[in-house]
Amino acid sequence: MATDRSEARRGRGNRVRYKLKKYGGGRLRLSVFRSARHISAQIIDDARGHTLVCASTQDIEIRESLRHGGNKEAAAKVGELLAGRAKAASITEVVFDRGGFLYHGRIKVLADAARGAGLEF
Repeated sequence: MATDRSEARRGRGNRVRYKLKKYGGGRLRLSVFRSARHISAQIIDDARGHTLVCASTQDIEIRESLRHGGNKEAAAKVGELLAGRAKAASITEVVFDRGGFLYHGRIKVLADAARGAGLEF
């Protein structure tokens, strides 16, 4: 049993990643991290161990247009930017790794924005 919240989230994240590797079919992984102030996402090739595309509320393109990086509006912009960068890198299919966070709120908004901008998962 986990002794604190971050340890519990790591355990849930490991469980999610195990299932993604088992049933993901070798597709690239869209991993999301959320903090109180920011949200970031990256597309990872687990076979090679490389990050192919990333986006965050700390990117200059997004940071200048936001008042706060820890809200749903910021998450939607990160999802759109990530999907645009993925299209430029000819990436269309990924599996979604919520990383132990609940699929709710900012995580869900980011996923919906990435889907709306053309990523399939």
